[in-house]
Amino acid sequence: MAIDDPLDEHEQSERVLAWLRQNGVALVGGIVLGLAAIGGWKWWGHHQHTEALADADRYQKVISAIEAGDADVASRIDGLQSNVYAELAGLELASRQVRDGDNEAAIATLRAIKPGDSRIAAVVHQRLARLLVDAGKGEEAIGLLDGADTAMALEVRGDAQYALGKMDDARTAYMGALTKMDVASPRRKLLELKLMEVGGKPDDSEVRS
Repeated sequence: MAIDDPLDEHEQSERVLAWLRQNGVALVGGIVLGLAAIGGWKWWGHHQHTEALADADRYQKVISAIEAGDADVASRIDGLQSNVYAELAGLELASRQVRDGDNEAAIATLRAIKPGDSRIAAVVHQRLARLLVDAGKGEEAIGLLDGADTAMALEVRGDAQYALGKMDDARTAYMGALTKMDVASPRRKLLELKLMEVGGKPDDSEVRS
């Protein structure tokens, strides 16, 4: 079975990233302004809020550099003060590297991301696991997703188990993914095809749900 595009993202992951992109400044700024309201912290709060806005501008410049194929983009990412912005920029860089056909570089980029936010961590692990499956490192991919039970994580785990020849485990993972996936998801049909390829039936997962 051909594993699908390693960066074909589940819509839930993309909504998380989109929300963080749109609200990153507000999150940082909100914390800063809250502290600024406490006596004696007004100057510090104003300074930090200004820094947060400047970092948001630097983040946008990093994204533009990634899109332009700037070879020095890694140092630009290191220059970001906000961990959230650095993590998001790392994800964008890995996406660009995969589009350019450099999966090894993308794997290295994703490995270097140390997310402080659990939602970003889930996206990083899922994307990295997909690339590891394609690189023939299914066992590592499964270990990376240990404990994750979202539809996306279960699907990737099934892909890894299929690649390792563990058809029963792959079938269980795909069935679990179907029970958690929205019935209107555009990925559902592909997942049903994967399930059938390992000897399962979509109706079986519906009964389990």
